Amino acid sequence: MKERESFNSRLGFILVSAGCAIGIGNVWKFPYLVGENGGGFFVLLYLLFLLIMGVPVMSMELSVGRKSRRSGAEGFRVIEKQGTKWHVIGYISVIGCYFLMMFYTSVAGWMLSYFWKFLTGSFSSSMDKNAVASVFSDMLASPFDSLVFMAITVVIGISVCALGLEKGVEKVSKVMMSGLLVLIVVLAIHSMTLPGAMEGLKFYLVPSLSAVKDKGILSVVVAAMNQAFFTLSIGIGSMEIFGTYMSKDNTLLSESLRISLLDTFVAVVSGLIIFPSCFSFSVSPDAGPSLIFITLPNVFVNMKGGRLWGTLFFVFMSFAALSTVIAVFENIIASFMDNYGWSRKKSVIINFVGLLLLSVPCALENNLLKGITILGNKGVLDSWDFLVSNLLLPGGSIAVILFCVWKNGWGWDGYLEEANAGNGMKVPKGKAMKIYLGIILPLLVLLVMIMGLI
Repeated sequence: MKERESFNSRLGFILVSAGCAIGIGNVWKFPYLVGENGGGFFVLLYLLFLLIMGVPVMSMELSVGRKSRRSGAEGFRVIEKQGTKWHVIGYISVIGCYFLMMFYTSVAGWMLSYFWKFLTGSFSSSMDKNAVASVFSDMLASPFDSLVFMAITVVIGISVCALGLEKGVEKVSKVMMSGLLVLIVVLAIHSMTLPGAMEGLKFYLVPSLSAVKDKGILSVVVAAMNQAFFTLSIGIGSMEIFGTYMSKDNTLLSESLRISLLDTFVAVVSGLIIFPSCFSFSVSPDAGPSLIFITLPNVFVNMKGGRLWGTLFFVFMSFAALSTVIAVFENIIASFMDNYGWSRKKSVIINFVGLLLLSVPCALENNLLKGITILGNKGVLDSWDFLVSNLLLPGGSIAVILFCVWKNGWGWDGYLEEANAGNGMKVPKGKAMKIYLGIILPLLVLLVMIMGLI
Protein backbone atom coordinates (compact mmCIF):
# COMPACT_ATOMS: atom_id res chain seq x y z
CA MET A 1 0.00 0.00 0.00
CA LYS A 2 1.32 3.44 -0.90
CA GLU A 3 2.54 5.42 2.10
CA ARG A 4 0.03 8.05 3.13
CA GLU A 5 0.90 11.70 2.64
CA SER A 6 1.48 13.79 5.74
CA PHE A 7 1.89 17.42 6.72
CA ASN A 8 5.42 18.78 6.58
CA SER A 9 4.92 20.67 9.85
CA ARG A 10 2.51 21.04 12.73
CA LEU A 11 1.97 24.67 11.75
CA GLY A 12 0.85 23.46 8.34
CA PHE A 13 -1.77 21.22 9.91
CA ILE A 14 -3.07 24.02 12.16
CA LEU A 15 -3.28 26.57 9.33
CA VAL A 16 -4.89 24.19 6.81
CA SER A 17 -7.43 22.93 9.36
CA ALA A 18 -8.21 26.46 10.55
CA GLY A 19 -8.52 27.54 6.92
CA CYS A 20 -11.25 24.94 6.48
CA ALA A 21 -13.14 26.34 9.49
CA ILE A 22 -12.52 29.99 8.67
CA GLY A 23 -14.93 31.06 5.97
CA ILE A 24 -17.21 33.82 4.81
CA GLY A 25 -19.60 33.32 7.73
CA ASN A 26 -16.87 34.34 10.17
CA VAL A 27 -16.77 37.80 8.67
CA TRP A 28 -20.38 38.88 8.21
CA LYS A 29 -22.43 36.56 10.42
CA PHE A 30 -20.50 36.54 13.69
CA PRO A 31 -20.08 40.35 14.04
CA TYR A 32 -23.73 40.99 13.24
CA LEU A 33 -24.93 38.35 15.70
CA VAL A 34 -22.75 39.87 18.42
CA GLY A 35 -24.24 43.32 17.95
CA GLU A 36 -27.79 42.00 17.63
CA ASN A 37 -27.62 39.76 20.72
CA GLY A 38 -26.21 41.89 23.48
CA GLY A 39 -22.56 42.41 22.57
CA GLY A 40 -20.24 40.96 25.20
CA PHE A 41 -22.90 38.60 26.58
CA PHE A 42 -23.14 36.87 23.22
CA VAL A 43 -19.34 36.63 22.95
CA LEU A 44 -19.08 34.93 26.35
CA LEU A 45 -21.84 32.47 25.52
CA TYR A 46 -20.31 31.79 22.11
CA LEU A 47 -16.92 30.99 23.67
CA LEU A 48 -18.57 28.72 26.23
CA PHE A 49 -20.49 26.72 23.61
CA LEU A 50 -17.43 26.60 21.36
CA LEU A 51 -15.54 24.96 24.22
CA ILE A 52 -18.22 22.48 25.32
CA MET A 53 -19.69 21.62 21.90
CA GLY A 54 -17.46 22.50 18.99
CA VAL A 55 -14.09 21.41 20.34
CA PRO A 56 -15.20 17.89 21.47
CA VAL A 57 -16.92 17.12 18.14
CA MET A 58 -13.87 18.32 16.21
CA SER A 59 -11.63 16.06 18.31
CA MET A 60 -13.90 13.13 17.41
CA GLU A 61 -13.71 13.82 13.67
CA LEU A 62 -9.94 14.11 13.88
CA SER A 63 -9.67 10.93 15.95
CA VAL A 64 -11.55 8.87 13.34
CA GLY A 65 -9.19 10.17 10.67
CA ARG A 66 -5.97 9.71 12.64
CA LYS A 67 -6.85 6.21 13.81
CA SER A 68 -7.99 4.90 10.44
CA ARG A 69 -5.60 6.85 8.17
CA ARG A 70 -8.49 6.88 5.73
CA SER A 71 -11.14 9.43 4.78
CA GLY A 72 -14.82 9.13 3.93
CA ALA A 73 -16.50 5.75 4.29
CA GLU A 74 -13.18 3.88 4.53
CA GLY A 75 -12.28 5.83 7.67
CA PHE A 76 -15.28 4.39 9.51
CA ARG A 77 -15.04 0.97 7.86
CA VAL A 78 -11.47 0.45 9.14
CA ILE A 79 -12.43 0.87 12.81
CA GLU A 80 -16.13 -0.05 12.98
CA LYS A 81 -17.16 -3.38 14.52
CA GLN A 82 -17.77 -6.21 12.07
CA GLY A 83 -21.33 -6.33 10.77
CA THR A 84 -22.14 -2.69 11.57
CA LYS A 85 -22.87 -0.01 8.98
CA TRP A 86 -21.32 3.11 10.49
CA HIS A 87 -19.31 3.62 7.29
CA VAL A 88 -22.50 4.97 5.68
CA ILE A 89 -21.71 8.19 7.59
CA GLY A 90 -18.63 8.56 5.38
CA TYR A 91 -20.62 8.40 2.16
CA ILE A 92 -23.09 10.98 3.46
CA SER A 93 -20.24 13.27 4.51
CA VAL A 94 -18.80 13.29 0.97
CA ILE A 95 -22.27 14.13 -0.39
CA GLY A 96 -22.41 16.95 2.17
CA CYS A 97 -19.06 18.31 0.98
CA TYR A 98 -20.36 18.29 -2.60
CA PHE A 99 -23.53 20.14 -1.62
CA LEU A 100 -21.45 22.70 0.29
CA MET A 101 -19.19 23.37 -2.66
CA MET A 102 -22.10 23.52 -5.10
CA PHE A 103 -23.04 26.91 -3.65
CA TYR A 104 -19.87 27.99 -1.84
CA THR A 105 -17.89 28.22 -5.09
CA SER A 106 -20.34 30.83 -6.38
CA VAL A 107 -20.13 32.92 -3.21
CA ALA A 108 -16.32 32.66 -3.25
CA GLY A 109 -16.51 33.82 -6.86
CA TRP A 110 -18.39 36.93 -5.73
CA MET A 111 -15.46 37.74 -3.42
CA LEU A 112 -12.97 37.38 -6.26
CA SER A 113 -15.17 39.52 -8.50
CA TYR A 114 -15.31 42.33 -5.92
CA PHE A 115 -11.55 42.15 -5.38
CA TRP A 116 -11.14 42.63 -9.14
CA LYS A 117 -13.67 45.47 -9.22
CA PHE A 118 -11.93 47.43 -6.44
CA LEU A 119 -8.50 46.73 -7.91
CA THR A 120 -9.48 47.96 -11.37
CA GLY A 121 -11.40 51.04 -10.15
CA SER A 122 -15.01 49.98 -10.77
CA PHE A 123 -15.85 51.71 -7.47
CA SER A 124 -15.18 55.43 -7.12
CA SER A 125 -15.80 58.20 -4.60
CA SER A 126 -18.38 59.77 -6.94
CA MET A 127 -20.78 56.81 -6.56
CA ASP A 128 -23.94 57.21 -4.49
CA LYS A 129 -25.63 54.41 -2.50
CA ASN A 130 -27.81 53.33 -5.42
CA ALA A 131 -24.82 53.08 -7.75
CA VAL A 132 -22.90 50.95 -5.22
CA ALA A 133 -25.89 48.65 -4.74
CA SER A 134 -26.34 48.28 -8.50
CA VAL A 135 -22.82 46.84 -8.84
CA PHE A 136 -23.94 43.83 -6.79
CA SER A 137 -27.25 43.39 -8.61
CA ASP A 138 -25.55 43.75 -12.01
CA MET A 139 -22.96 41.13 -11.05
CA LEU A 140 -25.65 38.63 -10.06
CA ALA A 141 -27.65 39.36 -13.20
CA SER A 142 -24.71 38.61 -15.49
CA PRO A 143 -24.37 34.91 -16.42
CA PHE A 144 -20.88 35.62 -17.77
CA ASP A 145 -19.54 37.21 -14.58
CA SER A 146 -21.14 34.60 -12.33
CA LEU A 147 -19.86 31.64 -14.35
CA VAL A 148 -16.37 33.02 -14.93
CA PHE A 149 -15.58 33.81 -11.30
CA MET A 150 -17.16 30.56 -10.09
CA ALA A 151 -15.02 28.68 -12.59
CA ILE A 152 -11.89 30.56 -11.49
CA THR A 153 -12.63 29.50 -7.91
CA VAL A 154 -12.96 25.84 -8.93
CA VAL A 155 -9.78 25.98 -11.04
CA ILE A 156 -7.76 27.53 -8.19
CA GLY A 157 -9.02 25.01 -5.64
CA ILE A 158 -8.52 21.95 -7.83
CA SER A 159 -5.09 23.12 -9.06
CA VAL A 160 -3.78 23.47 -5.51
CA CYS A 161 -5.05 19.99 -4.59
CA ALA A 162 -3.52 18.53 -7.78
CA LEU A 163 -0.07 19.48 -6.48
CA GLY A 164 -0.53 17.17 -3.49
CA LEU A 165 -0.87 17.67 0.24
CA GLU A 166 2.56 19.05 1.12
CA LYS A 167 3.49 20.92 -2.08
CA GLY A 168 -0.04 22.13 -2.81
CA VAL A 169 -2.59 22.25 0.00
CA GLU A 170 -0.16 22.85 2.88
CA LYS A 171 2.23 25.21 1.09
CA VAL A 172 -0.48 27.39 -0.47
CA SER A 173 -2.63 27.41 2.68
CA LYS A 174 0.35 28.56 4.76
CA VAL A 175 0.87 31.56 2.49
CA MET A 176 -2.84 32.29 2.18
CA MET A 177 -3.58 32.00 5.91
CA SER A 178 -0.52 34.04 6.86
CA GLY A 179 -1.64 36.75 4.45
CA LEU A 180 -5.18 36.54 5.82
CA LEU A 181 -4.00 37.04 9.42
CA VAL A 182 -1.78 39.98 8.49
CA LEU A 183 -4.51 41.63 6.42
CA ILE A 184 -7.17 41.26 9.10
CA VAL A 185 -4.95 42.92 11.72
CA VAL A 186 -4.01 45.78 9.36
CA LEU A 187 -7.66 46.35 8.40
CA ALA A 188 -8.79 46.25 12.05
CA ILE A 189 -6.15 48.79 13.15
CA HIS A 190 -7.16 51.10 10.31
CA SER A 191 -10.88 50.81 11.15
CA MET A 192 -10.32 51.52 14.85
CA THR A 193 -8.43 54.73 14.05
CA LEU A 194 -11.32 56.20 12.03
CA PRO A 195 -13.31 59.13 13.50
CA GLY A 196 -16.27 57.84 15.50
CA ALA A 197 -14.92 54.30 15.60
CA MET A 198 -15.44 54.09 19.37
CA GLU A 199 -19.22 54.02 18.94
CA GLY A 200 -18.88 50.99 16.73
CA LEU A 201 -16.68 49.24 19.29
CA LYS A 202 -19.24 49.93 22.01
CA PHE A 203 -22.05 48.53 19.88
CA TYR A 204 -19.92 45.46 19.16
CA LEU A 205 -18.34 44.57 22.49
CA VAL A 206 -20.06 46.30 25.39
CA PRO A 207 -22.70 44.02 27.01
CA SER A 208 -26.20 45.40 26.49
CA LEU A 209 -28.86 44.30 28.97
CA SER A 210 -31.54 46.01 26.95
CA ALA A 211 -30.57 44.09 23.79
CA VAL A 212 -30.65 40.77 25.68
CA LYS A 213 -34.03 41.69 27.18
CA ASP A 214 -35.45 42.66 23.79
CA LYS A 215 -34.24 39.47 22.11
CA GLY A 216 -34.97 37.19 25.06
CA ILE A 217 -32.29 35.25 26.92
CA LEU A 218 -33.32 31.94 25.31
CA SER A 219 -33.01 33.44 21.85
CA VAL A 220 -29.53 34.78 22.65
CA VAL A 221 -28.42 31.42 24.06
CA VAL A 222 -29.67 29.51 21.01
CA ALA A 223 -28.03 32.02 18.63
CA ALA A 224 -24.68 31.64 20.42
CA MET A 225 -25.03 27.84 20.40
CA ASN A 226 -25.79 27.80 16.67
CA GLN A 227 -22.86 30.03 15.74
CA ALA A 228 -20.40 28.15 17.97
CA PHE A 229 -21.38 24.87 16.37
CA PHE A 230 -21.56 25.84 12.71
CA THR A 231 -18.46 28.03 12.60
CA LEU A 232 -16.10 25.02 12.70
CA SER A 233 -17.53 23.20 9.65
CA ILE A 234 -17.81 19.92 11.55
CA GLY A 235 -20.16 17.09 10.66
CA ILE A 236 -19.37 16.40 7.00
CA GLY A 237 -15.90 14.96 7.39
CA SER A 238 -14.08 18.15 6.42
CA MET A 239 -11.90 17.82 9.54
CA GLU A 240 -11.61 14.02 9.45
CA ILE A 241 -9.41 14.17 6.37
CA PHE A 242 -6.78 16.26 8.16
CA GLY A 243 -6.69 13.75 10.99
CA THR A 244 -5.53 11.13 8.45
CA TYR A 245 -2.40 13.19 7.77
CA MET A 246 -1.56 13.91 11.45
CA SER A 247 1.19 12.51 13.65
CA LYS A 248 0.47 11.22 17.16
CA ASP A 249 2.74 13.80 18.83
CA ASN A 250 -0.12 15.89 20.24
CA THR A 251 -3.51 15.14 21.76
CA LEU A 252 -6.52 15.89 19.59
CA LEU A 253 -8.28 17.98 22.22
CA SER A 254 -5.31 20.36 22.25
CA GLU A 255 -5.18 20.57 18.47
CA SER A 256 -8.94 21.11 18.24
CA LEU A 257 -8.71 23.93 20.76
CA ARG A 258 -5.93 25.64 18.79
CA ILE A 259 -7.89 25.44 15.55
CA SER A 260 -11.01 26.78 17.29
CA LEU A 261 -9.10 29.68 18.84
CA LEU A 262 -7.66 30.71 15.47
CA ASP A 263 -11.13 30.50 13.92
CA THR A 264 -12.52 32.62 16.77
CA PHE A 265 -9.71 35.16 16.45
CA VAL A 266 -10.66 35.80 12.81
CA ALA A 267 -14.35 36.07 13.70
CA VAL A 268 -13.78 38.51 16.57
CA VAL A 269 -11.27 40.70 14.71
CA SER A 270 -13.63 40.85 11.70
CA GLY A 271 -16.02 42.75 13.94
CA LEU A 272 -13.23 45.21 14.72
CA ILE A 273 -13.09 45.94 10.98
CA ILE A 274 -16.79 46.14 10.25
CA PHE A 275 -18.43 47.98 13.14
CA PRO A 276 -15.98 50.89 13.58
CA SER A 277 -16.04 51.46 9.82
CA CYS A 278 -19.83 51.42 9.61
CA PHE A 279 -20.37 53.71 12.59
CA SER A 280 -17.63 56.07 11.42
CA PHE A 281 -19.59 56.71 8.23
CA SER A 282 -23.06 56.47 9.82
CA VAL A 283 -23.93 53.31 7.90
CA SER A 284 -26.09 50.73 9.67
CA PRO A 285 -24.59 47.23 9.57
CA ASP A 286 -27.02 44.71 8.09
CA ALA A 287 -26.99 40.93 8.13
CA GLY A 288 -26.43 38.74 5.14
CA PRO A 289 -24.78 39.44 1.80
CA SER A 290 -25.79 43.11 1.84
CA LEU A 291 -23.27 43.79 4.63
CA ILE A 292 -20.35 42.63 2.51
CA PHE A 293 -21.45 43.66 -0.96
CA ILE A 294 -23.45 46.83 -0.37
CA THR A 295 -22.88 48.28 3.12
CA LEU A 296 -19.09 47.99 3.28
CA PRO A 297 -18.47 49.12 -0.33
CA ASN A 298 -20.51 52.22 0.56
CA VAL A 299 -18.09 52.77 3.44
CA PHE A 300 -15.01 52.26 1.26
CA VAL A 301 -16.09 54.65 -1.51
CA ASN A 302 -16.50 57.41 1.09
CA MET A 303 -13.21 56.65 2.85
CA LYS A 304 -9.86 58.28 2.12
CA GLY A 305 -7.86 55.68 0.23
CA GLY A 306 -11.03 53.65 -0.07
CA ARG A 307 -9.96 51.88 -3.27
CA LEU A 308 -6.90 50.48 -1.49
CA TRP A 309 -8.79 49.47 1.66
CA GLY A 310 -11.59 47.94 -0.37
CA THR A 311 -9.10 45.94 -2.44
CA LEU A 312 -7.32 44.69 0.71
CA PHE A 313 -10.63 43.78 2.36
CA PHE A 314 -11.72 41.64 -0.57
CA VAL A 315 -8.27 40.04 -0.80
CA PHE A 316 -8.87 39.03 2.82
CA MET A 317 -12.38 37.78 2.00
CA SER A 318 -11.08 35.86 -1.02
CA PHE A 319 -8.42 34.18 1.11
CA ALA A 320 -11.06 33.21 3.70
CA ALA A 321 -13.29 31.73 1.00
CA LEU A 322 -10.53 29.97 -0.94
CA SER A 323 -9.00 28.41 2.18
CA THR A 324 -12.31 26.64 2.77
CA VAL A 325 -12.66 25.65 -0.89
CA ILE A 326 -9.17 24.12 -0.99
CA ALA A 327 -9.67 22.21 2.28
CA VAL A 328 -13.05 20.76 1.26
CA PHE A 329 -11.80 19.92 -2.25
CA GLU A 330 -8.93 18.00 -0.65
CA ASN A 331 -11.45 16.08 1.46
CA ILE A 332 -13.48 15.13 -1.62
CA ILE A 333 -10.44 14.16 -3.69
CA ALA A 334 -8.87 12.10 -0.88
CA SER A 335 -12.17 10.34 -0.17
CA PHE A 336 -12.36 9.06 -3.73
CA MET A 337 -8.71 8.00 -3.55
CA ASP A 338 -9.32 6.06 -0.32
CA ASN A 339 -12.73 4.60 -1.16
CA TYR A 340 -12.04 3.55 -4.75
CA GLY A 341 -8.26 3.28 -4.93
CA TRP A 342 -7.95 6.07 -7.50
CA SER A 343 -4.71 7.95 -8.06
CA ARG A 344 -4.67 11.61 -7.07
CA LYS A 345 -4.53 12.57 -10.76
CA LYS A 346 -7.64 10.55 -11.63
CA SER A 347 -9.57 11.85 -8.62
CA VAL A 348 -8.59 15.44 -9.41
CA ILE A 349 -9.71 15.22 -13.06
CA ILE A 350 -13.04 13.51 -12.38
CA ASN A 351 -13.91 15.73 -9.42
CA PHE A 352 -12.90 18.87 -11.33
CA VAL A 353 -15.50 18.09 -13.97
CA GLY A 354 -18.09 17.10 -11.38
CA LEU A 355 -17.59 20.12 -9.13
CA LEU A 356 -17.57 22.53 -12.06
CA LEU A 357 -20.79 21.18 -13.57
CA LEU A 358 -22.63 20.88 -10.25
CA SER A 359 -21.72 24.48 -9.36
CA VAL A 360 -23.32 25.90 -12.51
CA PRO A 361 -26.95 26.03 -11.24
CA CYS A 362 -26.03 28.29 -8.30
CA ALA A 363 -23.98 30.55 -10.57
CA LEU A 364 -27.02 30.98 -12.82
CA GLU A 365 -29.60 31.26 -10.04
CA ASN A 366 -29.95 35.04 -10.28
CA ASN A 367 -29.99 35.27 -14.07
CA LEU A 368 -30.80 32.40 -16.46
CA LEU A 369 -32.37 30.25 -13.71
CA LYS A 370 -34.03 33.11 -11.87
CA GLY A 371 -37.30 32.08 -10.25
CA ILE A 372 -36.39 28.39 -10.03
CA THR A 373 -37.08 26.98 -6.55
CA ILE A 374 -36.22 23.62 -4.99
CA LEU A 375 -37.14 23.45 -1.30
CA GLY A 376 -40.42 25.32 -0.85
CA ASN A 377 -39.77 28.88 -1.97
CA LYS A 378 -35.99 28.60 -1.64
CA GLY A 379 -33.79 29.08 -4.65
CA VAL A 380 -30.93 26.78 -5.60
CA LEU A 381 -28.29 28.39 -3.39
CA ASP A 382 -30.55 28.72 -0.34
CA SER A 383 -31.76 25.14 -0.78
CA TRP A 384 -28.23 23.68 -0.77
CA ASP A 385 -27.27 25.95 2.13
CA PHE A 386 -30.33 24.81 4.10
CA LEU A 387 -29.55 21.13 3.52
CA VAL A 388 -25.92 21.50 4.60
CA SER A 389 -26.42 23.86 7.55
CA ASN A 390 -29.58 22.42 9.04
CA LEU A 391 -29.42 18.71 8.20
CA LEU A 392 -26.03 17.41 7.11
CA LEU A 393 -23.73 19.29 9.52
CA PRO A 394 -25.70 18.64 12.73
CA GLY A 395 -26.89 15.20 11.61
CA GLY A 396 -23.37 14.12 10.70
CA SER A 397 -22.03 15.45 14.00
CA ILE A 398 -24.56 13.46 16.00
CA ALA A 399 -23.58 10.33 14.08
CA VAL A 400 -19.86 10.89 14.72
CA ILE A 401 -20.47 11.49 18.44
CA LEU A 402 -22.47 8.27 18.80
CA PHE A 403 -19.90 6.32 16.80
CA CYS A 404 -17.05 7.49 19.04
CA VAL A 405 -18.83 6.98 22.38
CA TRP A 406 -21.40 4.19 22.05
CA LYS A 407 -20.22 0.59 22.47
CA ASN A 408 -21.80 -0.64 19.22
CA GLY A 409 -19.72 1.93 17.34
CA TRP A 410 -16.01 2.52 17.84
CA GLY A 411 -16.58 2.84 21.57
CA TRP A 412 -15.51 5.12 24.42
CA ASP A 413 -12.22 3.34 25.11
CA GLY A 414 -11.15 3.41 21.48
CA TYR A 415 -11.90 7.12 21.13
CA LEU A 416 -10.11 7.97 24.41
CA GLU A 417 -7.00 6.06 23.44
CA GLU A 418 -6.70 7.83 20.10
CA ALA A 419 -7.75 11.31 21.25
CA ASN A 420 -5.36 11.27 24.25
CA ALA A 421 -2.31 9.97 22.38
CA GLY A 422 0.48 12.54 22.49
CA ASN A 423 1.27 15.61 24.55
CA GLY A 424 -1.31 18.14 25.64
CA MET A 425 -4.82 18.34 27.08
CA LYS A 426 -6.53 14.99 27.45
CA VAL A 427 -10.20 14.03 27.46
CA PRO A 428 -11.11 13.06 31.08
CA LYS A 429 -11.83 9.35 31.47
CA GLY A 430 -14.52 9.63 34.16
CA LYS A 431 -18.13 8.50 33.91
CA ALA A 432 -19.38 12.10 34.00
CA MET A 433 -17.50 12.96 30.80
CA LYS A 434 -18.77 9.82 29.08
CA ILE A 435 -22.36 10.76 29.98
CA TYR A 436 -21.82 14.31 28.74
CA LEU A 437 -20.25 13.31 25.42
CA GLY A 438 -22.50 10.30 24.82
CA ILE A 439 -25.87 11.71 25.88
CA ILE A 440 -25.91 15.43 26.68
CA LEU A 441 -23.75 16.60 23.75
CA PRO A 442 -25.76 14.81 21.03
CA LEU A 443 -28.94 16.20 22.60
CA LEU A 444 -27.49 19.73 22.43
CA VAL A 445 -26.58 19.22 18.77
CA LEU A 446 -30.07 17.82 18.14
CA LEU A 447 -31.48 21.03 19.65
CA VAL A 448 -29.36 23.05 17.24
CA MET A 449 -30.69 20.90 14.39
CA ILE A 450 -34.35 21.30 15.44
CA MET A 451 -33.99 25.07 15.88
CA GLY A 452 -32.42 25.30 12.44
CA LEU A 453 -35.27 23.38 10.85
CA ILE A 454 -37.85 25.51 12.67
